[in-house]
Amino acid sequence: MPFSRPRLVPPMTKLPELLAPAGSIEALRAAIEGGADAVYFGGSAFNARLRADNFSGDAMREAVALCHAYGVKAYLTLNTLCTDREEGEFLAVAADAYRAGIDALIVADLGGAALLRRHFPDLPLHASTQCSGHGSAAARQLSELGFSRMVPARELPATEIARLVREGGIEIEVFVHGALCVSHSGQCLFSSLVGGRSGNRGACAQPCRLPDAKGSYPLSLKDLSLAGEIPALIEMGVASLKIEGRLKSPEYVREVTSIYRRLLDERRAATAAEKQLLAEAFSRSGFTDAYFKDRIGSDMLGVRTEADKKITQKVAPFEGITRKIPIDVAFTMREGEPLTLTLSTKNASVTVSGEPPLIAQNAPMDAEGIKKNLCRFGATPYTPGRVEISLGEGLMVPVSRLNALRREAIERLSPDGTRPTVEIGKIAPAAPRGTRSARPTARFERAEQITPEATRYFEHLYLPLHAFAPIADGVVIPPVVFDRERERVLADLKHAAEQGARHALVGNLGHLSLALEAGLVPHGDFRLNLMNAHALECVLSLGFEDAILSPELSLPQIRDIGGASEVIVYGRIPLMLLEKCAGREVGSCAGCESDSNALIDRRKERFPILRLPPHRNILVNSRPTVMSDRKRELLAAGVRGGHYIFTVETPREVDAVLEAYQRGTPPVGDVRRI
Repeated sequence: MPFSRPRLVPPMTKLPELLAPAGSIEALRAAIEGGADAVYFGGSAFNARLRADNFSGDAMREAVALCHAYGVKAYLTLNTLCTDREEGEFLAVAADAYRAGIDALIVADLGGAALLRRHFPDLPLHASTQCSGHGSAAARQLSELGFSRMVPARELPATEIARLVREGGIEIEVFVHGALCVSHSGQCLFSSLVGGRSGNRGACAQPCRLPDAKGSYPLSLKDLSLAGEIPALIEMGVASLKIEGRLKSPEYVREVTSIYRRLLDERRAATAAEKQLLAEAFSRSGFTDAYFKDRIGSDMLGVRTEADKKITQKVAPFEGITRKIPIDVAFTMREGEPLTLTLSTKNASVTVSGEPPLIAQNAPMDAEGIKKNLCRFGATPYTPGRVEISLGEGLMVPVSRLNALRREAIERLSPDGTRPTVEIGKIAPAAPRGTRSARPTARFERAEQITPEATRYFEHLYLPLHAFAPIADGVVIPPVVFDRERERVLADLKHAAEQGARHALVGNLGHLSLALEAGLVPHGDFRLNLMNAHALECVLSLGFEDAILSPELSLPQIRDIGGASEVIVYGRIPLMLLEKCAGREVGSCAGCESDSNALIDRRKERFPILRLPPHRNILVNSRPTVMSDRKRELLAAGVRGGHYIFTVETPREVDAVLEAYQRGTPPVGDVRRI
């Protein structure tokens, strides 16, 4: 059922925050000019837009001070994954932002979040969309881990967002405009494992925007725009509306922010003319709201055309901040009493006092003269609002004293928001419990792939929940479980347990409770994006038996982590988790059912596309990871068992893989190495 929404929202309903991107100081100024309530930007490292100008040191402090002068909050993006050896630098970036007066940190790494809570306990943490939160259970889990806000998956329909706001127990920040990743955020390894540029580490090469072998663009989505859904979002009680675009121009930031500011203030949906203005700022063959409206289809696809670029050239250049903040002035001058001056904005008020006035020897001061001096705000962000002057008779005060009083009030109204320097000191080492298994584990796409040899070779055998059969002792919980799907998935898990399942691979924090409620032993899947020992320690403390580490790690980095962790040593690693069906774009629905669909890229590499019921897809690597002849190197990194992924292999090919690993046979053909 579609989410019902009024055309206009009652004026007493609280407005969500309008959050704008700032990839440069000019873009930050443009966000302020456009009327943003808050801006987000990156520091010198560990942010998902490393190609943006970003901020550090004095630039960071100046950016935060400028925001606060206009009553705008400033959030720092620390939303990439970090390794154990990078944790000192990670905390140094956070310390720089903390001292500058940053209002919150947007974080993706669970280990990094644990360190931030320890060193900056008073600094709010927002869970990045890279955390892959898409349900109320994930929201509650993140809240328990110290997050005050969650940025959920952009794939959520309106009904799911509304439920998340009601039941999540945490602030919800929703993307409303800008570029859409075709893969669930935090679940894309395409750029990393194929091109060597990690999206989870801020260097995505955007392979989804490239044509395939036929010259089509089956993975390139139009930009998101929910400008027509503002009343619904207000009514839901969403905490923040987020505009994407830290790599976009200041003109884009100003135009898009100003339109959404107007829509929020007037509590209405965009007109056709306003939607056209948004398209002129930037679009890819128009916009889509298909996820929000739960109408996913081929019309979501789009590319940046020459016509789109020509339209954008019409946008007027950004020439700086002209916006001023109205400030009310109240001044009192009475004989024998201290002078008082009160300055008030929408968000703050300050009163200062000075020495009593003098008796006028000639002409006493009048209200107009005093007003003229007190309202000289010059280069400050303020402009006079309501002015009230209350004077006794026959009094005067030197103009220099009036100016000093005004300057003092302005300084106190816009205080220096910097905090004391925080000494990080030595970082307490993580101590993830347990040790790595000495026997390998494996997941299969279908039960018929599990050969007798496989049942002897592996300690645990996993099948996808929709394909579970008693030959396996474990299930792979679907990587996406919307709240509306939760009861069905739980029932299926309990049925699998009745059939003999004892273990579950869990790839999302929100799904841990599903495994436990079904009576299954939870094992962390690679989708948890664990890249450091503190992250592993975090998930083990939640009740996971062990966990598979991120496939992006090198062998030395794997060695650094230790503990009850596992590593993928064989298989076509999933590269994308797709809500939008890609199989239909490159093949057919029948191909989706038979797992015969595949993306063929420009280099003629074949990337199989697997069906994930009810109608999601998983795109897997064209080349398997193979370490059959690298047992010595694996042992040196502490890997004794390893995890295997079988997707499109036949039973005969499964046995051939196992024989190669037992014999230490080198691989044949193009493969990926750890």
